[in-house]
Amino acid sequence: MGFMLSKTMEQNLQKQQEFMLHNTRLQLERQLLMQNQMRERQMAMQVAWSREFLKYFGSFFGLTTLGLTIGAVRKRKAALLAPVVPLSFILAYQVDAAYGSLVHRMREEAESILASESERLALPQGMPTFESIEKSRRAKAHLTSLLEK
Repeated sequence: MGFMLSKTMEQNLQKQQEFMLHNTRLQLERQLLMQNQMRERQMAMQVAWSREFLKYFGSFFGLTTLGLTIGAVRKRKAALLAPVVPLSFILAYQVDAAYGSLVHRMREEAESILASESERLALPQGMPTFESIEKSRRAKAHLTSLLEK
């Protein structure tokens, strides 16, 4: 009788462990999906910001180029067109960021860095541990209690 009860309890425990493992995996998958969706939304906001900025900067660039060109023709000074050169580089960068392949090139470069230069990504003093976080939290809590007195 005791053996059967023990065997049943062991089977139930095994099923519970499998169920917990399955739930943990589901929770992890959901967290990963949520984090990826948040990353995608942030990137979409950055691209949208670039496109919006491009509208304003493009207008500024066009008006500035037109004004400087008219001034250069009227005063017969080609030097007045000098600011157009650096402004055109900024405009080209913004166009690339908003509608070009800048994001793809950045992703490729990031993958290359992760693959071949991972030592550059190491955190100072290594990864934070539970103990280091608790030590910092306790120190701050101790300082707060001293300041309140």
